[in-house]
Amino acid sequence: MMSVNLDDLSAAVRYALETTRATTVCPFHAEVIIRVGDDAAESHAYERAKRMLRSDGTTFEANALREEIGHQLAFAADGRCPKCDRTGASG
Repeated sequence: MMSVNLDDLSAAVRYALETTRATTVCPFHAEVIIRVGDDAAESHAYERAKRMLRSDGTTFEANALREEIGHQLAFAADGRCPKCDRTGASG
C-alpha cells in the first residue's frame, strides 16, 4: 500500500481516487493519471475521502473535497494514456 499524507487535501484525494479505481496510473508513464470513467468509483472516492481523518482528528470540508476531486478528474487523461496512445510519433 502506498504511503499518503492524509493532512494534504490533494494527496488524500489522489489516494481515494486510486484506491477506488476511479483513476489509475499508467504503468509506463508514472506521471500520467488516467480517468477510468466509472461514475460509481468516483462517487465512492468522494465518500472515502469524506471519512478520512487528518492527524488532528478532523475531516476535510465537503466543498473542498468536491472541488479537488473535480480538479484531479479534469486533469486526468480520459480512458487512455496519451503518451502510450501516440500514433505516428516518435518517442
